[in-house]
Formats: sequence, structure tokens, C-alpha cells
Amino acid sequence: MTGQDLRPRRSVLYMPGANARALEKARTLPTDALILDLEDSVAPDAKDEARERVAAAAASGEYGHREVTIRVNAPGTPWHADDLTAAAEAGPDAVVVPKVEQPDTVKMVEAALEAAGAPDRTAIWAMIETPVAMFEARAIAAASDRLTVLVMGTNDLAKELHAEHVPGRAPLLTGLSLALLAARATGKVILDGVHNDVNDLSGFEAETLQGRQLGFDGKTLIHPRQIEPCNRIFAPAEAEVERSRRIIEAFEEATSQGRGVVTVDGRMIESLHVEEARRVLALAAAVAGR
Repeated sequence: MTGQDLRPRRSVLYMPGANARALEKARTLPTDALILDLEDSVAPDAKDEARERVAAAAASGEYGHREVTIRVNAPGTPWHADDLTAAAEAGPDAVVVPKVEQPDTVKMVEAALEAAGAPDRTAIWAMIETPVAMFEARAIAAASDRLTVLVMGTNDLAKELHAEHVPGRAPLLTGLSLALLAARATGKVILDGVHNDVNDLSGFEAETLQGRQLGFDGKTLIHPRQIEPCNRIFAPAEAEVERSRRIIEAFEEATSQGRGVVTVDGRMIESLHVEEARRVLALAAAVAGR
């Protein structure tokens, strides 16, 4: 979560674009954001119909506070150009672009969206999913002001690494960390990848907590049952909010009295702690606004 964009993205749910019932159900789910998918969840012979359905859904204005995005098919596929044109005309909150490996891809997508008349509010979310993308993450994130979010594609990354999906995600930590560094260096939001086992809620919670501790702003999801624990874990806890208030109050009181040393709960407080406390309160307020 950056100072420029405090919109909560704790839970970001993929919804299959070919499934009309899923798109309708998404209007009632307590997720912060939706990715209406035209890529992996849609068979080749259903791409055109799904594109029309997703564009209509994104343009409908029927999803309330939920941020609505469209995931297009990857650059180089037969559907990519038509997807971008339809998305630009629909004007979603963002277009999610898979398989981004170079900053030039972001620039080409930006030019295509602008040529097709996309509104200024339609951002680009870049999915980074390969070893090449991890090394290029900072350049990708800095390629355009229209790019606001990096999305981890951890399934593809694991495939490219020949890695196993294991608790703790040790094989992926280097890539996750490189992407996080890139996001923070460029002031972008970054979303963790999906947890594949929808029945493993304890494993999901452990992975979600790890993502928050690493520094992610939220997590992408594949099933509605993952929304509640994700929202809970990525929202500031009541104790965290209260401590943030006390940090700010103590620091401001000390500053007004000319004191250079401040302690809260026995710990020394510096300006960096105050900045983090203000971020926590701003996020808590944004979440409460939902």
C-alpha cells in the first residue's frame, strides 16, 4: 500500500470470464477486488464469448466498492489485441497483463489502451511470473505511471524453476523478495500469488500470514472461501491500530516539548516508526470504509 494509493487490496479474487453465474455471484462477495479472467480459465473456443461477457460485466457498474479488473490473454497470443480493445472500451479499474517480462511490454500495452480510448482511470497491473521477470521487475514497475500494481504469478514461477510447492515456499522466496524490492523501490502495490489447495485453509492462512510479514499488500485468490481469512490477516488488527495511535501521540507530545527520545511499551520510537504507524491508521480507515 503506497502513500499515493490507499485502496485496500487485501483479497483479489480470480473469476472465470466464461462463467456467467460466477460473474453474477462476484457482485455479492466480500472481496476487495476482482480479476475477471480471459486467460487460463477460458478455453480457446470460448474466448470470444467470454470477452463480450467480461467487458459487459466490467462496464456494468454493478460491483459496488469492489475494484474490477480484466485479465487479458498474454502478448503474442491470437486474442491479446482484441482483449485490449474490448477492455479499453469497457473501462475497468485495471487491465491485468500476464507474462510480462520486459518494460517494453508495459509500454506497448499502454499505447494500445490509449489508442483504443481507455479512460485515464484504467490502470495496468503487470503479472510477473518467470525468472526473467524477477530480474526485470524494477524496470517493469517503473515503465509507466499507468502501471500501479505488480501481481505475482507463483504457479508459473515454480514451473519455470522446476520447484516444488512446499510449506514455507522456500524455493520461491528469492523471486518474491526481488519483486517486493522492485515494488517498494518504485512506489507500486504488490500482490502475492495464489494458494492452490482450496481445502487447505490452515495452509492458506499460514501462507497469507507469510505474505503479509514479507510485505505484500494483499493476495490473489482462486476460491471465495479464501476471502475471509485473507481480509482478516491483511487488515490491521485492533491492537496494532491502538499501538499506532499511541506511537503518534507520544511522538507528537515529545516533539512539542522539545524531547528527542520517545519510548512506547519500552521501545524507542523514531520518525520511521511514526510513518509506519500513520500508514497503519490510514489502511485501517480505508478498510473500515468498506
